[in-house]
Amino acid sequence: MNFLALLLMAIPSPVHVVLVVTLLSTLAPTSANVEGDALYALRRAAKDPENVLESWDPTLVDPCTWFHVTCDGDNRVTRLDLGNAKLSGSLVPELGKLERLQYLELYMNNLVGSIPEEVGGLKSLVSLDLYHNNLTGSIPASLSKLSNLKFLRLNSNRLSGRIPRQLTKLGNLKILDVSNNDLCGTIPTSGSFTRLSEESFTNNSRLEGPELMGFVRYDTGGCK
Repeated sequence: MNFLALLLMAIPSPVHVVLVVTLLSTLAPTSANVEGDALYALRRAAKDPENVLESWDPTLVDPCTWFHVTCDGDNRVTRLDLGNAKLSGSLVPELGKLERLQYLELYMNNLVGSIPEEVGGLKSLVSLDLYHNNLTGSIPASLSKLSNLKFLRLNSNRLSGRIPRQLTKLGNLKILDVSNNDLCGTIPTSGSFTRLSEESFTNNSRLEGPELMGFVRYDTGGCK
C-alpha cells in the first residue's frame, strides 16, 4: 500500500478531497504553471523599456492572458510575438519548456548572449526568427531536432563558428537566413540546403563558400 493510501485511511473523509487536491498540485504542476514560469524567466532576463511585458504577471496561473502570447484550445503556448519590442537582455534555457510553441518571434531587438541549446527541444516549432539582434556564440546543432521547422532566420547578429551540418536534415526547411554574421568554414550543400540560395549566407567574411564534396574538407581548422 502506498503512502497516499495510508494517509487517506488515517484522516477523516471530509478532509480527503482537500488533501488530494493539495498533493496533486504539489506533485504534478500544470503545464500552464510550467509554461508561465518559463516565460517569466524570459521577462526576468530582459530589459523592457517600453513595458511590453507588463502584463506578464507571475501570480496569474494562466499565461494565455498575457499580451504577445497565443495559446491553443488546451491553454498551451503556441506563439510568442515580441518582434521589434525594444527588448534587451538574453534568451533563457527555460524557453525549451514551451513544448507546443510553433512561432518564436524575437526579431529586431537588442538581445545578447548565445542561443540556448534547449531551443532544439521545441519540436512543434515552425518559425524561429531571431534576426537583427546582437546574439553571439555558435548556431546550436540541437536545432537540427526541429523536424517541423520551415523558417530559420538568424541573420544580422554576431554569430560565429561553423554552420552545423546537421541542419541539412531539416526536411521541411523552406527559408534559412544566416547572412550578416561572422560564420566560418564551408557551406553544407546536402539535404535541405540544396534548395537554398547564396543570399542565405552572404556577408560572412570568413565563410569559404559551398562545400565541394571530395575537394574541400568540412572540418578544416581555424574556424571558431
